[in-house]
Amino acid sequence: MDLIGGHLPELIILLVVILIIWGPGKLPDVGSALGRGLREFRKASAETRDAVRNATAPEEPAADAPASAVPAADPEPEPVSSTGGPAGPEAS
Repeated sequence: MDLIGGHLPELIILLVVILIIWGPGKLPDVGSALGRGLREFRKASAETRDAVRNATAPEEPAADAPASAVPAADPEPEPVSSTGGPAGPEAS
């Protein structure tokens, strides 16, 4: 079974080197700084993604357009029964 794509030994070596360089006292500060950096990166990428979506979204018609500019929908004709009156439950 490949854990992290088979790179577990390299990851352990990297963590040991980081522990040696900064020491155990500084490790929580490094972790929190890394967390803040990831959070800011995610926020910036979400803002960029939203800006691109808003820029590429089709524009809706203006609300102040006159009513005559919008074509009216054709109403559907009522079904007619064989007796010539309107069809439906109330006609029975």
